[in-house]
Amino acid sequence: MKTIKLKVNGQDVSVTCPPSQPLLDVLRNELQLTGSKECCGKGECGSCTVLVNDVAVCSCLMLIGQIENDSVVTIEGIGQTAIMDPIQQAFCDEGATQCGYCTPGFIVMARSFLDSIDHVPTADEVMKALSGNLCRCTGYTKIIKAVQAAAKKQLFQEISN
Repeated sequence: MKTIKLKVNGQDVSVTCPPSQPLLDVLRNELQLTGSKECCGKGECGSCTVLVNDVAVCSCLMLIGQIENDSVVTIEGIGQTAIMDPIQQAFCDEGATQCGYCTPGFIVMARSFLDSIDHVPTADEVMKALSGNLCRCTGYTKIIKAVQAAAKKQLFQEISN
């Protein structure tokens, strides 16, 4: 057991656990942040995607001991129901969810992608950026439209400011 300090969604936290414990387990079981989902446990589906130091990672593969003193952003840190991030709002507006299980991972990955570009992406760019995330329900069309809509809104807000 080891006490590990990190910043989660902007808050300093300490957890005491084995350093070999997956970050996903710490988030869900120790910190009660249950937005990130475990589907495959192998880093193949993206449902557990979080940002570690602004880089999208599968939290089921990241060990808590690897990220001591680092910054983690989960879906809970992207936005809340009362104050949604533009990507969350676009997912709602475009009907880009079905069962919703994969949605948190898609939103975190999409937020990371949108933060890395300065244009409205093509459908191919969106698919490439989200290629590590799998959805068994939507067929991706509405997800692509949601990411593009959020990019348009983000660019408009940047121009307005």
